[in-house]
Formats: sequence, C-alpha cells, structure tokens
Amino acid sequence: MDNNEVVAHVDETLARYSDLLFGTAITVYVLAMFLFLWALGSARIRRIQSAEARELVGASASGAPADLRTPGKLETVPARPFGEKLASMAYPVVIVGVLAHLASIVTRGIATDRAPWGNMYEFISLTCVACVIAGLVVLRKREHRPLLSFVLLPVALLMFIAGKWLYTQAAPVVPALKSYWLAIHVSVISIASGVLLVAGVASILYLVKVRWGASSEQPGTGKTAALRRIVDAIPNAETLDRLAYKSVVFGFPLFGLGVILGAVWAESAWGRFWGWDPKETVSFIAWVIYAAYLHARATAGWKHTAAAWINVAGFVALLFNLFIINLVVSGLHSYAGL
Repeated sequence: MDNNEVVAHVDETLARYSDLLFGTAITVYVLAMFLFLWALGSARIRRIQSAEARELVGASASGAPADLRTPGKLETVPARPFGEKLASMAYPVVIVGVLAHLASIVTRGIATDRAPWGNMYEFISLTCVACVIAGLVVLRKREHRPLLSFVLLPVALLMFIAGKWLYTQAAPVVPALKSYWLAIHVSVISIASGVLLVAGVASILYLVKVRWGASSEQPGTGKTAALRRIVDAIPNAETLDRLAYKSVVFGFPLFGLGVILGAVWAESAWGRFWGWDPKETVSFIAWVIYAAYLHARATAGWKHTAAAWINVAGFVALLFNLFIINLVVSGLHSYAGL
C-alpha cells in the first residue's frame, strides 16, 4: 500500500479536530490544576483561621480581656471556605477537559477507522484520560478534590511530551496491529496504567507528608518554608495511604488481566504466549511489584511507609515501561510511527 492509498483512508478534517481537542484538553487540565492548587492554599488559610478562632474562644472562656472576646473577630471566618468554592469550580472544569479529551480520541478513531491507540502518541493519550477519570472517581469527595492538582500535573506533562515529540499523523496502523486484540489488550492496559498512576501519585504525596508534615510546625526559611506550607495544605498521611491502596486494589487485577490478554494475542500473532520480550518482562516486573505492595499492606511493620515505597517503585516501573521500553529498547512491542 503506497502513501496515497494510506491518506485516502484518513478523514483529514476529523483528524484536525482531534488534534484541536487534544490541545484543548491540555489547556483545560492546566487551568483546573491551578484552580485546585489555589484551593489547597485557601484550605490552609482556612485551617489557620479556624485555629485562631479556637484560640479566641479559649481566651474568652478563661476570662481574657474584652478586646480578645469581640464577636466580630470570630465572624471574619467565612461560613464556607473559599478553597472549597474553588474546588467546586475546578471539578466541573476537569470534567470539561475529560469530555474534550475523549472527543479527541473518538474523532481520531473515526478519522482512521480503527482503535485510536496504535502508536505512542495515542497510547499516552488514552492512558492519560484513564488517569484523569480514575482521579475523578477516587478523589470525588469534596475534601479530596484539590489533590487532583497533583494528578493533573503529570498528565499535562505526559500529554505535552506526546503532542510535542511523539505526535504521529493520523494513519492506518501497521499490518501487525490490525487485530481486534488491539482494542481489547491495549485499552485494558491503558485503563489499568491510568489507575495505577493515581496510586503512585498518592503514595508520593504520602511520603512527602510523612517526611515534611511532622516538621511543618518548625520554623523554616526560603524554599524549606515554602515546601512546608504546601505540605501543610495536603490532607493527612492516613488519607493518602488509603487512597493509594484503594487505587491499587482496583488497578492491579485489571493490569494482570491486560498482561494475560496480551499473552493470548502473542500466541495468535507470534505463535507463543510468552517470549520474554522487553515489554513483557518489564510488565511482569511491574505486576510483581504491585503484588508485593498488596502483600506488604497486609504485613505488620510494612503497612505504611515501606509499602508506599514499593508502590512508588511500581509507579517508576510503569513509567519506565511506557517510555524507555517503547522509545529506546528495540523489541516486538515497538510502536508504529516512532
């Protein structure tokens, strides 16, 4: 098939719309990220105001001077935190971004008349939208929503890298990928990877909270003080640990299913279920790491910090599998268009 025949099978108009929607999704995600970060800062101010209010009430109860018992000082604390209002505004903004992102994927699929994840650009796009949707579900509670800023940050970076350096023109896939297993195997792996990326972000925040949260009340200067202010705005470590665990509980079996489906496809395409191809090997290593994390969570003495480090190792393995294996290491899983 020559180039003219390939172009004839692609709807260029829909392909352009897909690219525009992809750029729109990145812009909306970045806007929502800053709104959530602002919400985190406002939540910290709210906690400081509440602490001051409690001190005033305590002073009033202990017979403090009249100027410390002025009701007006208590009334300066708003009935509804400003950070909560910002988080309420940012949450639907993220949903708008997800809709634009999904529309980008769908229009690219219609334009090429195939499952729209046949190269690295498309695979990263699918994984990122799965990550955002997982974040919306896991962090749906109002008090957890500002944490979406830390999910949107790596998503925006990954999408920028995909659009800037990994972009591939809409076109039919290579013959090796013309299989219904492309839609099944890759979609399952992408969704699982997106959920596990949320778990990784939660564990990283947990470790940061454990490391810096305990000393957040101590005086600091410069960058140290700024970091402690940010850490103070993050929810407590127990909440982060619980969110990471719930995400892995959902993503781990899904990831295992994706590996099994890939083995079935490999037997159909290459005549063997497993060949220790670099992609297969690192996927298996990642699966073992997440199995070790779940085991550590059930083991005394490993439930918290040690388990979080294992989860971060799984997070690193996923990113390594996504970029280094696909872009640097040569193997049967090398994506088309790279």
